[in-house]
Amino acid sequence: MVCIPCIVIPVLLWVYKRFLEPFVYPLISPIINTLWPKKAVQDTGKNCLVFQTESNGKAAASGSSVASDKKTD
Repeated sequence: MVCIPCIVIPVLLWVYKRFLEPFVYPLISPIINTLWPKKAVQDTGKNCLVFQTESNGKAAASGSSVASDKKTD
């Protein structure tokens, strides 16, 4: 037997998302934006990937000089 909250809560969430949120969200979004302002994401460049070619071991500046794994006949 399924408990009552397991049925009621998903139905209430669906009703909110489907019918109430389009009317409620424009009213509360300015308040939320003032409380939690978005901060810009800054790329520090520390997580950059470096690809190396197999022939000379130097880092390639672009993807065009990376050796492919396909066999050519």
